[in-house]
Amino acid sequence: MGTLVIGGGGFVGLNIVEHLLAQGRSVTLFDIARPPVSALDALAALPGALRVVTGDVCDSRAVAEAFRTKIDTMVYGAAVTAGLERDRDTPELTIGVNLDGFLVALRAARDVGVRRVINLSSAGAYGAAAFAGQGSLHEDNPAPDPQSIYSITKFASERVGARMSEVWGLDVINVRLSGVFGRWERRTSVRDTPSPQFQIVEALRAGRPALVERLDNRDWIYAPDVARAVDAIMQATDLSYRLYNISTGQTWSVLAWGQAMAVWFEGGVCRLAEPGEAANIALHAPTDRRPLSVDRLRADDLLVTCCDINQSAEEYNSWLQGDGANYS
Repeated sequence: MGTLVIGGGGFVGLNIVEHLLAQGRSVTLFDIARPPVSALDALAALPGALRVVTGDVCDSRAVAEAFRTKIDTMVYGAAVTAGLERDRDTPELTIGVNLDGFLVALRAARDVGVRRVINLSSAGAYGAAAFAGQGSLHEDNPAPDPQSIYSITKFASERVGARMSEVWGLDVINVRLSGVFGRWERRTSVRDTPSPQFQIVEALRAGRPALVERLDNRDWIYAPDVARAVDAIMQATDLSYRLYNISTGQTWSVLAWGQAMAVWFEGGVCRLAEPGEAANIALHAPTDRRPLSVDRLRADDLLVTCCDINQSAEEYNSWLQGDGANYS
């Protein structure tokens, strides 16, 4: 049996596909377009079996084609990560991929008897509530207050997953991802807000100083760690909850990470922008989101060991020198 990763050609999706293939598993990657050749070459070198299917997630016939092999688990990671301009101009695309496509995939999963579905939601589902108050964000407290189209669709997808789990008898698990960065991230037409870490790497590779707009403190998580956490939830035999935060339980600043990354680049500089100086590393919010609680993961023995600042910078740099050298 195998796993279908819908949106498997995207940033987080590729990390999940890579992790599963490295474990020798069978994976079907479904996306609107084939991943770059450099990514496919790297995946082909892993011990698992990869099948690639292209199509629109809102097209039920295309999604059905992805299920024409033995699939027992599905990860739904297709998403448009929309910014303000896309919210204003083309909200239909975000809603179509993030929400309507999810329902198409759930129906197909039900029809073939998939054992478990993992829906990749986001800390964005907390919306404005994530920036008020103090302490960690727990899955059931505070009440979400999503405002952007992306955040609204992520929260709505959780509710759709829960409802269809109830009426269709599906085992749907929603996971809210913290701030993800790392290998396989690239600029695409559906990703309006690249991670600050990606922006730092872009600047360092181009020989420019990375100028961070402010000092933050967030629970950033390295993408391969997300993949391992998703797999742990996917494989668990007895889960206590239908919704889990995926994070590290640790916080640190983009500036500190950027300075750890800069040592791998000759003459590399990462610092705060000085007064009157234009920053080129955006954090996408004027204040910090509260960190995600990992109490549920810990209680169910699902909390994976995650890379710290230095480990993630070193591993990311190693990837940039290897599989990531020609990836864009």
